[in-house]
Amino acid sequence: MVSTAWTEKDLDQMRSLGIDPAEVDRQIELFKDPPPFIKLVRPAVLNDGIVHVNEAEIPELLQKYEAAKDAGRFLKFVPASGAATRMFQTLFKFLGEPNVSKALLREKAESGDGDALQLLKFMERLPRVAFYSELEAVMAAKGLDLKEVLSRGDYGLVLRYLLTSDGLDYAQRPKGLIHFHDYGAEVRTSFEEQLIEGEQSATAIHFTVSAEHLDSFKYHHTGLRGRRRTDLVVDFSVQNQASQTIAVDKLNRPFRDKEGRLVFRPAGHGSLIENLDRLRADLVFIKNIDNVSVGSGLTTSIQWKKILGGYLARSQEKVFASLKTLNACLVAESTLLEIARFCREELRINLGEGYDQLGFEDKAKVLKKALDRPIRVCGVVKNTGEPGGGPFWVRDSQGRESLQIVESAQINMKDPGQKAAFDRSTYFNPVDLVCGVKSWQGKPFSLKDYVDASAVFISQKSVEGQQIKALELPGLWNGAMADWITVFVEVPIETFNPVKTVFDLLKPAHQAGSAE
Repeated sequence: MVSTAWTEKDLDQMRSLGIDPAEVDRQIELFKDPPPFIKLVRPAVLNDGIVHVNEAEIPELLQKYEAAKDAGRFLKFVPASGAATRMFQTLFKFLGEPNVSKALLREKAESGDGDALQLLKFMERLPRVAFYSELEAVMAAKGLDLKEVLSRGDYGLVLRYLLTSDGLDYAQRPKGLIHFHDYGAEVRTSFEEQLIEGEQSATAIHFTVSAEHLDSFKYHHTGLRGRRRTDLVVDFSVQNQASQTIAVDKLNRPFRDKEGRLVFRPAGHGSLIENLDRLRADLVFIKNIDNVSVGSGLTTSIQWKKILGGYLARSQEKVFASLKTLNACLVAESTLLEIARFCREELRINLGEGYDQLGFEDKAKVLKKALDRPIRVCGVVKNTGEPGGGPFWVRDSQGRESLQIVESAQINMKDPGQKAAFDRSTYFNPVDLVCGVKSWQGKPFSLKDYVDASAVFISQKSVEGQQIKALELPGLWNGAMADWITVFVEVPIETFNPVKTVFDLLKPAHQAGSAE
């Protein structure tokens, strides 16, 4: 690896962030020589990588879940650092236009502008959106009547008070602090909805938030305590600034801002593997902040969270029993065969083509290594066209196959065979995981040991009007968990109700009145 000639000012900046210069050199080499794309073998489907839970199994799984919950083993982990900027992206398009009116949007919509049509429908249904009363109040404080403004079609004024610091400044808020659901008697943020789900599925909940919004989250939580009497333990953490990555220009040279300082950027949710590791938890649910619902959708989500938790508890019991047996003095040949069957058929672990030809001791070593790892059970849903990753069988550089969650950015879409394999996928990753992060001996795994450090993303960004390249660390449920035992379980589509755009708040899953 070539060492960059850093200035003393550069080194001081790295020291202040806790970043090792050798790590920055490694990152620059990744820009110059990106790691190879992931090799897809085939999509995971039912009975080939994806498990269907039978009705007859559910009582046992719920019993396993309840026993683990009663023992205080479950924690819920919610990545909540994302700002709502992309949620309001379409609205931003019109914010800068002069005289955005109902008439103008109709004209644009009639000429085929789909964004204008979406915004027109949104404004007509704005009173049904949970943050309507908050917007109404902030405009009233400025002497404006929201109903009157809407009736005369002055949509530009509404956008101004919704998105900018003149009003709610929603585009700069974290998504977790935006009102999602209106129940009439109360209005809830997605943060509060996650607390409510957490109360019914775990004993503690942990939110990862951005440093600039930490106080806002804590203040909001303090305000909720008066109406939410619960024993749920709530805490927060921020992304380690040492996990930031260097930005480079199109020639892969370190990019500098107008003051000549190096530009480091947050490296994506993959950085949160450190936050998860520091918790030293036992069984952990992971779910995105915006995937919440009301009414029957919430009931279904909680039920399946318990089923997934029970599935993990049952699988982990078998893993621990197998490892205890393998580490005993005497192991029967028949027991070794049964453990190998468990690995292959229930955990979908590929033991390697030459496993059956190995001697007894070598087989035992392979099985120990295969089982003594963190384990995750991932809910997957039928793909309905949402952007994001899915479950696949992949092959590594040693020719070994494993189950992984794969994003499109990790695949060489110029390869017809790889693109075809990706396009054949029929399941989607909704980020609904439950993870076992302690060993059979009760010790927390060092989660960094199971990261595929080469599974990075390189993306194009803009800083101060200039194009740069940014490096994202292996995604939390992609490369950061690449060497985990992975089980995919089919869950109902009703458990997946993300709010990716503000228009999603008008869907039945987010309308309290229509969801009951």
